[in-house]
Amino acid sequence: MNTKNKNRPITPKMEDYLEAIVALEKEKKAVRVKDIASKMGVSMPTVTSMLKNLSKIDLVEYEKYEYIELTEKGREIGKEIQRRHRALKKFLHEILGIDAIVAESEACKMEHAVSTPTLDRFVDFMNFIKSCPRAGSKWIGYFHEYLKHGKSKATCEKYRQYLDDIYNKIRSEIGRE
Repeated sequence: MNTKNKNRPITPKMEDYLEAIVALEKEKKAVRVKDIASKMGVSMPTVTSMLKNLSKIDLVEYEKYEYIELTEKGREIGKEIQRRHRALKKFLHEILGIDAIVAESEACKMEHAVSTPTLDRFVDFMNFIKSCPRAGSKWIGYFHEYLKHGKSKATCEKYRQYLDDIYNKIRSEIGRE
């Protein structure tokens, strides 16, 4: 009797395990139950139980006392969760100025809920504000200053001057052509 149920939904906890296994594969030649338990801060029996569930839906190849291997689909999901985590953490920490530890924790929660198109928009927005002449690192710095000190006339004047400088630079470049 085939006990596999490939249509079973993948839970956020399952995604966390796949993400952890992908990360461990980069560090080690072979991933074992104790490696996953250590990385995730859970017991070895908890890991074994989850691996059995992941095996039933063809996301890992697991046999008792053997090394764990991701299937192609399992690796794809694990890498996507890693990508989501990195992008969200970067947005929360570098753009919004949230403490790195808090950003890490929040990204873990958000990575399971955000859709791919929404995540892609986050990434596009980060790229835009870091590369657009009217945005860039100074703009982000002014935002972080605003977060620390609130709205102040001095901060607003600095930002206005920054935008005026960019505008004048663009005008002068256009005039040279």
